[in-house]
Amino acid sequence: MKRFMLLHVGFEKPTPEIMAAWGAWFAAVKEHTAENAGLRGGRELSRDGMRELPWDHDALTGYTIVNAESIEGAARLAEGNPFITAIRIYEITSH
Repeated sequence: MKRFMLLHVGFEKPTPEIMAAWGAWFAAVKEHTAENAGLRGGRELSRDGMRELPWDHDALTGYTIVNAESIEGAARLAEGNPFITAIRIYEITSH
């Protein structure tokens, strides 16, 4: 079994319906989930210095780490997610 990080992209003010949809998705993938976390207050460091990241449709707002056989399996788990803008899926590797 491999581990994959699902990055939740996009923010809009949550409604009760959005929160219920997220709760249902978390429950649906629970048996495959290793970790969930929300993100807040992002900053970006580049050669040009540091800047605060906006809390908008491009913001990384959280992540879920899931166990799956393949990236396609991880994508199937992500399909029911009520994302705002997108879900980005990456395989987690150890060095």
